[in-house]
Amino acid sequence: MFSTIERVPEFNRDLRKIRRKFKTIDEDLQTFIAKQLVPFHKLLQDNKGVFRLSDLKMENPKIYKARKFACRSLRGTGSHSGIRVIYAYFEKDDMIVLMEIYYKGDKKNEDRKRIRHYCKKWQFD
Repeated sequence: MFSTIERVPEFNRDLRKIRRKFKTIDEDLQTFIAKQLVPFHKLLQDNKGVFRLSDLKMENPKIYKARKFACRSLRGTGSHSGIRVIYAYFEKDDMIVLMEIYYKGDKKNEDRKRIRHYCKKWQFD
């Protein structure tokens, strides 16, 4: 696992909102961290489900978008559930910060304004 996994306040709001529609999301999130993020960052296994948002032109922290997220509430979709997770990975601190979670049917893309806000904040902390 990672030494620290944190959530920005907006992520918790996103999670409460999405929980109404997808009852298993809390357990699915824990499975996602263990089965997707740990292999990707710790074992360097690329399953093509997580990719870096390199167009943000930020080196630290690195911002990632996960497209493969298995949600048991969406039966029959497997890891192509349409749920997206945006997170920052602080390699030196071995820390993940969950920034955004959303369902692709409700929202097209990540909140770039939110990402930039937190990245600027982290630059000065």
